Amino acid sequence: MLYQIDEVEKLSRSEIRKLYSEYVNPGLASMLGLLNFDKNFIRAEGCYVWDSEGNKYIDFLGAYGALNLGHNPREVREALNKVSSRPNLLQASLSTYAAVLGHNLSEVAPQGLKHCFFCNSGAEAVEGALKAARAATGKHKIISCEGSFHGKTMGALSATGRKKYQTPFSPLVPGFETAEYGNLDDLERKLKSKDVAAFIVEPIQGEGGIIIPPEGYLKGAGELCRRYEALLIVDEIQTGFGRTGRMFACEAEGITPDIMCVAKSLGGGIMPAGAFITTLEVWEKAFGGMEKCLLHTSTFGGNTMACAAGIASINAIVENKLPERAGEMGRYMLDGLKVMKDRYSMIKDVRGRGLMVGIEFETAEKGLLNRITGGAVNKFYREFTGAMVAGELLNGHRIITAYTLNNPNVIRLEPPLIITKEDIDYLLNALEDIFSKNSDLFKLTFRTVKTVAGSLFSR
Repeated sequence: MLYQIDEVEKLSRSEIRKLYSEYVNPGLASMLGLLNFDKNFIRAEGCYVWDSEGNKYIDFLGAYGALNLGHNPREVREALNKVSSRPNLLQASLSTYAAVLGHNLSEVAPQGLKHCFFCNSGAEAVEGALKAARAATGKHKIISCEGSFHGKTMGALSATGRKKYQTPFSPLVPGFETAEYGNLDDLERKLKSKDVAAFIVEPIQGEGGIIIPPEGYLKGAGELCRRYEALLIVDEIQTGFGRTGRMFACEAEGITPDIMCVAKSLGGGIMPAGAFITTLEVWEKAFGGMEKCLLHTSTFGGNTMACAAGIASINAIVENKLPERAGEMGRYMLDGLKVMKDRYSMIKDVRGRGLMVGIEFETAEKGLLNRITGGAVNKFYREFTGAMVAGELLNGHRIITAYTLNNPNVIRLEPPLIITKEDIDYLLNALEDIFSKNSDLFKLTFRTVKTVAGSLFSR
């Protein structure tokens, strides 16, 4: 039996759970089901989504920075309608829309970045950037940062700084090392041998827990790369297109990297789209001329619909001044969270820039139970406190969030850049309610256990 589209829309939540578990990822289905995260969302617009029972939710996750314009933005949908009858995949010509998107991306990128390669995701953009660096320099060593996240394909994973995601796939691509994030002395020690092709770095570590490096770190890293003849790759996949209060986060320090990776909101929240963009010098060394122009290619990268979405997305972000709006709304959110931090000991830290904000929770329990379990209680809280708070927000207040992959006791707040102060106030009031009712970790755990039990018995 093959399902038709009309039949898909009629599936119940339990039927979807069963199909996903049998044919996609059973472990993920079980994990999301335990905390009642496997709701059947059927409609989305702007900052909001609705489930099959008619409940409205505010999306403060924003697909990890892919929804800067919100869900199903009108400008992007209209652009896709305009190109719906054009050839989408036709390699035997030059794509008009790829040419225009390349121009527009160069216009808004840090000055000096010019040549683009279009792909389908952030991980692909990183893969291409790493290849470009090796081809341009003739060197093979890549330095990334501890706690970083650059994707889960083989090359990108080799640059990602958490062993949990690397160990099952060892051996990884050779030639990768890590340096401490924010530590220029450590970076210089790794660069001194002059055998490094590139240093790849996030302006703000997203999956690392919304970590902001010391002021001047990116600029200093660029200077060290020039001194020791390595390229600087800036990964703006999550921070780009207005998220941090500027079009690109690296602009806060006035730098132009040799290569920049983008994705997520490039596709306007509808089309998968990614790219890396390089200086003229790097491109000419890596891919210049007819002999090298086909060294790196993609069947779907740069297709008409993805590029049309990218053109519309960039224009909407610029015309609506969303970087400035993100800066204003982000300051408003952080101010409210900092007041809350002073009142509740469960909150260890709040930090961020623009609408890329993290809340880190205290996870140390010094009581008898932790001692007699040999520290197992604290280990549990380090892995699951963020998930428990996210569960309370979703099930108690209909707010969508998630923890950061490399630091699971941090929940991220990355709503669409069109979010309003009223919605931010609703979030702050929800968090106030959660922390006032759960003054310690045991109370929060008890409420989570009730949610898990309810989810299991409802199946």
